[in-house]
Amino acid sequence: MQHIRPQALKARLELGESPFLLDVREPWENQLVALPGSTLIPMGEVPARLAEIPRDQEVIVYCHHGVRSMQVGYFLDHHGVQVTNLLGGIDAWSLQADPQTPRY
Repeated sequence: MQHIRPQALKARLELGESPFLLDVREPWENQLVALPGSTLIPMGEVPARLAEIPRDQEVIVYCHHGVRSMQVGYFLDHHGVQVTNLLGGIDAWSLQADPQTPRY
């Protein structure tokens, strides 16, 4: 599993890259704020929904602060997914990459 800082992800997205953005937070968190274009699969549902996660493109996984996404990242890595964890989660994204992103 690899890791990426929010600023580096923002730069890649601005260059037109389109990794599969996987939000592993709970639905109520996703309703508050989410990265544009991301797919919500709560952490507890990932094993049952593994077939929905692509194996032919990079998956960037995120949560609120980066803990749940790191756990999911290790699980996905073990199952052959090319996965990258967003360090610090969407909270760090708001602080370091896009201050317009609401914090909670």
